[in-house]
Amino acid sequence: MPRKIPMRRCVATGEQLPKKELLRIVRSPEGTLLVDLTGKANGRGAYLKKDAEAVERARKTRALERALEVSVPDEFWEEIKAVL
Repeated sequence: MPRKIPMRRCVATGEQLPKKELLRIVRSPEGTLLVDLTGKANGRGAYLKKDAEAVERARKTRALERALEVSVPDEFWEEIKAVL
């Protein structure tokens, strides 16, 4: 039987994509934001398509802030772009 590919929804574009094509952003239990490259960090996670346009859209529509229920500082957006 073929292995099931885990799918997740991008908060910016609303697309269902394989987890590997997305970037996981986490709000830790302490309230700090981090880019989770392992996909296993503790906390509330939201997924963003690994695409500069999707990141810009998430920033403009505040999709990430709504998904994580936290305000996202400008430095963190730069960190996300650096990871891409």
